[in-house]
Amino acid sequence: MRYRTSVVVALACAASLVTVPTQASAKAQCDSKPIQTALKSLEGIGASGISVTVKSPNCGVRNGGVGLADLRTGRKAVGNEHSRIGSNTKTWTATVVLQLVGEGRIGLDDTVDDYLPGLIRTKLYDGRTITIRQLLQHTSGLPDYLDAPFWEDEDEHRWDHIEPLQTVRQALGLPRPDRTADGFAYSNTNYNLVGLIVTKVTGRGIGTEIKERIIKRLGLCETSWPGDRTTIPKPDLRGYGERGSTLVDLTEWNTSEADASGALISDGADTTAFWTALLSGKLLAPAQLAEMKKTVPDDFPGERYGLGIERHEPAPGLVVWGHSGSVASGHKFRNAVTDDGRRAVTLLIGSEKFDSDKVDSIMGKLMRDLR
Repeated sequence: MRYRTSVVVALACAASLVTVPTQASAKAQCDSKPIQTALKSLEGIGASGISVTVKSPNCGVRNGGVGLADLRTGRKAVGNEHSRIGSNTKTWTATVVLQLVGEGRIGLDDTVDDYLPGLIRTKLYDGRTITIRQLLQHTSGLPDYLDAPFWEDEDEHRWDHIEPLQTVRQALGLPRPDRTADGFAYSNTNYNLVGLIVTKVTGRGIGTEIKERIIKRLGLCETSWPGDRTTIPKPDLRGYGERGSTLVDLTEWNTSEADASGALISDGADTTAFWTALLSGKLLAPAQLAEMKKTVPDDFPGERYGLGIERHEPAPGLVVWGHSGSVASGHKFRNAVTDDGRRAVTLLIGSEKFDSDKVDSIMGKLMRDLR
């Protein structure tokens, strides 16, 4: 999770997209130099390994890798690795909610209390005044459950099964968070609460709704909802974090507490296919996609946040969308996609620490130069 982290026929794997460019693309003179330049630059960010997927009109979808997917065995990252995608999950969750809005089953301006009466009712927080829109846009004023004392030592809970309702209750005992002038305060609690609302409305967990409405619909064979599973499908991008002066493999982790805010596992090809389908209008009706793209200023300078989606301008006149991700297992996620879904860059990063500013610069230049 982020800390302060025409529709493809079902069962046809999105991974098949990454083999070679389409015939039309091949005729249009693919210039792979920007991709190769970016891969070379990524070698200098300090990450253990990076799985890279790039999509462009002339080159199609291409995979590559930087560094090692597994430091112990020396296995190189090549671009087909699975990884936890953390808070990129929020966009998938928001997509499900907006589909339900389009079906008339949820209203963006309905309140939490309309679906979960009495759950949010403390001196500081009242579910009768918090809307679904505010949850999706992080303007609810609810604190992040990860700030609760329970999470001061995450390693203590590495193998625990934790229900999303427990995380919401942890947050309700916390003071109000600092907010921007527009009311923005990033909080994983918002999305775990949204997941509970989806369950109330549909009778199924958010993981099942994501599977049925997105994963199966797009044929994303490399994307999974882990539940209590602590491992990542092979080939995996191992996740590393520092414990004292030692770099430790943290890949195996029970991420059940992340739920709707950050539990998904995927690869670069599948996440690229999801974002392409989303932004090109294949998952949401125009009205709901327009709602998703209504943004407020983020708490990062120059960035804005919609309904489960981040907006950036890496270069003058170039607008890209995405959602970063970070997980306690050491995995990080970065992506950027143009409005029409024709250009995209996805990075699965295997270590907690790296030069974040340099990554932003590399991704911005690559998005600008892709043809």
